[in-house]
Amino acid sequence: MNNILSITPNASNQIKKILLNAPVGMDSVVIGIDKSGCSGYAYKLDFGNSSDLKNFETINKDGAKVLIDPKATMFLLGSVMDYRQDKLASRFVFDNPNEKNTCGCGESFSI
Repeated sequence: MNNILSITPNASNQIKKILLNAPVGMDSVVIGIDKSGCSGYAYKLDFGNSSDLKNFETINKDGAKVLIDPKATMFLLGSVMDYRQDKLASRFVFDNPNEKNTCGCGESFSI
């Protein structure tokens, strides 16, 4: 299902850089959702081994492999993952049409 999440070129380039220094055996970035923060949910990124995570949705974008935790699918439908940098920070950002509210610091969201 390709409409779960779109990945921008900036995000795929950063994922490839991160995976160059990943622990041995890790070939992908896993995206999940945790109950967290003042608004309810937060995005969670971790390394993954695609051969161990068979039931995860896989997105390959320009050589960057992303796995989506099945429990996060409904939260991510139609989202865009980007990587943004400014003078003070660099981070992955999710433009999620399902978000109804975010906290003041931008770390958590509600649906």
